[in-house]
Amino acid sequence: MDERLFSMEAEFFKALAHPTRVRILKHLREGEKCVCEFTADLDMEQSNTSQHLAILRKQDIVSYRKEGLKVIYKVNYPQVFEILDMVEDVLVSQVNATLNLLNERPKRRGGE
Repeated sequence: MDERLFSMEAEFFKALAHPTRVRILKHLREGEKCVCEFTADLDMEQSNTSQHLAILRKQDIVSYRKEGLKVIYKVNYPQVFEILDMVEDVLVSQVNATLNLLNERPKRRGGE
């Protein structure tokens, strides 16, 4: 494969690789929202939220429009939510695998 494509894929995942950006995307799952709506929910300064949104915009994951004084954001590609859902599925599978390993472990007696 083309190295440029690998680089683009890595940059895309880097844009998703922050808890705040994941939280922003989950807020936008319901549809377009004003920055003011999820800034309060994230318990962050608007300037910090704007920095995270700029990273998502740079990767064309989100876009915005102005409505008077409000800035309304939306996710450009609903497949982003599928990616987030798949990551959650993998994490649940990992936790379940760990729990299964712990449950299969021989029980210790007393203070052993």
